[in-house]
Amino acid sequence: MKKMNFFEFFYYRIDEVIESLLKHIQITGLAVGLAILVGVPIGIAITRKRSMASPVINIANVFQTLPSLALFGLIIPILGIGLVPSVFVLFLYALLPIIKNTFIGITSVEPSSVEAGRGMGMTKNQILTMIEVPLALPVIMGGIRVSTVINIGTTTIAALIGAGGLGEFIFRGISMNSNNMILTGAIPAAGLALFVDFIFGKIEKRLTPKGISK
Repeated sequence: MKKMNFFEFFYYRIDEVIESLLKHIQITGLAVGLAILVGVPIGIAITRKRSMASPVINIANVFQTLPSLALFGLIIPILGIGLVPSVFVLFLYALLPIIKNTFIGITSVEPSSVEAGRGMGMTKNQILTMIEVPLALPVIMGGIRVSTVINIGTTTIAALIGAGGLGEFIFRGISMNSNNMILTGAIPAAGLALFVDFIFGKIEKRLTPKGISK
């Protein structure tokens, strides 16, 4: 029997690849979405109370530096296996860049811009939403992009605890010593990371105030 090359192998399993890709996107999307909902408000909060900035960022840094396999192993006894523990672990991994970039972005806004807002009679909330966040948006989006790209890669490990995704091909390929199987998981994962980074870059450019982009 003729051995299939990679393209034949990939085409033969295309339905399974698409299903795994959609699962991969679901896991990553949920994790990063939760990290944005939690991380951006935390990043804003620590700009208001600077004494909390270092402890909060250090705590988030602990999750980022822990080996992903170890963190998955620690979570299994608490949350079991499958989608929920995978999303939770990836959520923890996504927090640091989002919190840190939100903090850096807002604290880097020129004080003169904030003072101009106060001089116009703006409230603190108006200054935040109309001046600080728009000016900090490129830096905040940078953190979101980094978190998303890192998580797309880390999500492959979620296959080890039954969450599915493209990692299933990679680990099956390793166990079967099949390069075609490994590449069937690795190439779509890399392509997804590049595509998402490109899309987020376009969104960042679109949302960046014209004065800053110039």
